[in-house]
Amino acid sequence: MSGVRVLVGTRKGAFILTSDGKRERWDVSGPHFAGWEVYHLKGSPADPNRLFASQCSGWFGQIIQRSDDGGKTWTQPGTPPGEQTTPQGAPKAESNKFVYDTSSETGKPLTTHQFFDGKQHPWEFKRVWHLEPSLSDPDTVYAGVEDAALFRSKDGGKSWQELSGLRGHGTGPKWQPGAGGMCLHTILLDPSNPKRMFVAISAAGAFRSDDAGETWRPINRGLKSQYIPDPEAEVGHCVHHIAMHRSRPGVLFMQKHWDVMRTENAGDLWQEVSGNLPTDFGFVVDVHAYEPETVYVVPIKSDGEHFPPEGKLRVYRSRSGGNEWEALTKGLPQRDCYVNVLRDAMAVDSLDKCGIYFGTTGGQVYCSPDAGNNWAPIVRDLPAVLSVEVQTLP
Repeated sequence: MSGVRVLVGTRKGAFILTSDGKRERWDVSGPHFAGWEVYHLKGSPADPNRLFASQCSGWFGQIIQRSDDGGKTWTQPGTPPGEQTTPQGAPKAESNKFVYDTSSETGKPLTTHQFFDGKQHPWEFKRVWHLEPSLSDPDTVYAGVEDAALFRSKDGGKSWQELSGLRGHGTGPKWQPGAGGMCLHTILLDPSNPKRMFVAISAAGAFRSDDAGETWRPINRGLKSQYIPDPEAEVGHCVHHIAMHRSRPGVLFMQKHWDVMRTENAGDLWQEVSGNLPTDFGFVVDVHAYEPETVYVVPIKSDGEHFPPEGKLRVYRSRSGGNEWEALTKGLPQRDCYVNVLRDAMAVDSLDKCGIYFGTTGGQVYCSPDAGNNWAPIVRDLPAVLSVEVQTLP
């Protein structure tokens, strides 16, 4: 019977949850990198045993870890044998460094400063928010970082190069930090076109490349944000997350700071599909593994009150690609619940009955083995969950 591996990043380490296809009994491994913030943990579609983790500490900085055995052991790519960092320790060698590119192929210098609050600020590397392994090559992985930029490694995480066309296309100086920082948090790879990629930045918006990351353009037409000087500006929108279905990569769903949005033309034009949601503020959005019109969001009361409306934790599902939504509550707390679900903390598996997973800032990880109809906690008392990813195992 097929199984699943749920990869959970938290404020104080990573956890790996495994089960068979019934998804009733779970083995919990962790904490890996105990005490460190693990912003994101993701497996390679090209090799189910290869995992990447973004390990971060205010004291020691940023480390990329890699596992080649499904999370049993970890190494820091590029570190000589015998000098590996311990899961709790500091790096012992110069490796997996992220250095912003300050020159372009045209010979024009890239901007090294942002402008916000009427002041000029240096572009500063802080952390890796999101790791996106290649769909076909286990040694290639992309990283979205703060301050917002896109990096790529072609050697399994040993070395990283900035895809500087993103910052260099012209609007970079107009990008603003969201409440969580100016982060590139979403990377989508088109399974039907290896040259097409999408990214999202808070607070700048969504961008698309049609030449494997060499050049980029904003794809924010149709977005409206009342809290910026020009509500329909080319950039400046606070996009929280974007999701696609593999069978229709040109159809994207977006959870914005306010509004749930949809595009049917790879971002050329967006339309609001918030419909009858109790609030259109939230962080996560995802799509059913086999039903490309079935979409999931978790509404949060407001941008000032990051908890579920009425203290009731509800996942909302639309079977029509938006506008009409139903609350999914069976097994979820419906009173005195004031947790949040962060932007990378929802995922789906690809078993026959599609499983839906999400983690909360209260340390719970929930699973629905039947596409959202029924929910049960896998674990309850982890540190605050930052990310949830799922691998379907043979």
